[in-house]
Amino acid sequence: MALLENYFKLKENGTDVRTELLAGLTTFLTMAYIVFVNPAILGDAGMPKDAVFVATCLAAALGTLIMGLYANYPMALAPGMGLNAYFAYTVVLGMKISWQAALGAVFISGCLFILVSVFRLREQIVNGIPPSMRTAITVGIGLFLGLISLKSAGIVVANPATLVGLGDLHKPSAVLAVVGFLLIVALDRLRVRGAILIGILAVTLLSFVFADNKFGGVVSMPPSMTPTLFKLDIMGILSFGILNVVLVFFLVELFDATGTLMGVANRAGLLKNGKMERLNKALLADSTAIVAGSFLGTSSTTAYVESAAGVQAGGRTGLTAVAVAALFLLCLFFAPLAGVVPAYATAPALLYVACLMLQDLVHVDWTDTTESVPAAVTALTMPFTFSIAEGVAFGFITYAALKLLTGRAREVKVIVWIIAGVFLFKLIWLGS
Repeated sequence: MALLENYFKLKENGTDVRTELLAGLTTFLTMAYIVFVNPAILGDAGMPKDAVFVATCLAAALGTLIMGLYANYPMALAPGMGLNAYFAYTVVLGMKISWQAALGAVFISGCLFILVSVFRLREQIVNGIPPSMRTAITVGIGLFLGLISLKSAGIVVANPATLVGLGDLHKPSAVLAVVGFLLIVALDRLRVRGAILIGILAVTLLSFVFADNKFGGVVSMPPSMTPTLFKLDIMGILSFGILNVVLVFFLVELFDATGTLMGVANRAGLLKNGKMERLNKALLADSTAIVAGSFLGTSSTTAYVESAAGVQAGGRTGLTAVAVAALFLLCLFFAPLAGVVPAYATAPALLYVACLMLQDLVHVDWTDTTESVPAAVTALTMPFTFSIAEGVAFGFITYAALKLLTGRAREVKVIVWIIAGVFLFKLIWLGS
């Protein structure tokens, strides 16, 4: 106990071992859904689900452990929602890039993230991006996830006359998805810990009764990682061209990690003069986890906003994160359970996460069309083109163009001109 006290400075942060461990359990329960959702999404890209399950658990455990031991913050990391959708549906299925090459892009973006953190360029980049565009990217990813979730549940289907249409709501998958969604929202509203996880497991249990799902067991030794371990193809992504893919990975990783870390730290009272003292250490933990995840076989890892649940339960130091990491390692022995979770059981979780991401719309200045219109273009283009990358591209180009045409070019930071220029060059000369 004395060792833990001295290393994590528990008394100095007004906490104790019991509180930190309970906070870790709370955080884990709120984000454990990722061990079911991530294999389902990356599985759509052709990746072996069992191997992705192991990679998800290990990447989350490693990143969270580094966050706890190195940065001493009560934040947990895992493969990010939105980033996994971009990886699977935009890069692999949309651009026809192999998942091995996509892992190569994750590796390169992680290396860039490390460089930005080491040379302390993060603040300059983040501050150079307009708040409206940062918000728009989050909202757009939310809309994109919403479309994916409704499609997975069979509620939205393809329609040759109208592009999309309403599916058969009499099918068990659609009915169970609706039940799961309502259950998750209600439980979360009632402050039940692990609401999303409970919703996924409840729909999975009901699927054995109403949808002919087959039980495959609960506990086993971890599956083999061989199908994804060290399978990243860096040369493959370099030969394809990395402007579009890596830039989007990097931007979303940077905004997501920075915003989440600052938000959770603020809720925990860990900010001093509005700043995180060890922000660079936290970002290095994040970026190291991204690189490690690319070797293990998963999409980009990032800080989870669900860490706020653990903070609410009293977590104040890295011991909370260490507890979360230990629980993710324990998950490795529950692979059969992950294997029986159907897509329509994870769809309600995706839809609820999507709904929460739309809350950021209130931060857009709707009275200034040079800010609100690019934000709207960004958010709307993502689901309608089924591409996060295209949404980001059209958004930045629209933002720069409107500021230029209205005589307000001086308001635009250099980084925005660079990003808009890169995307414009890509669209005109390299094709979409």
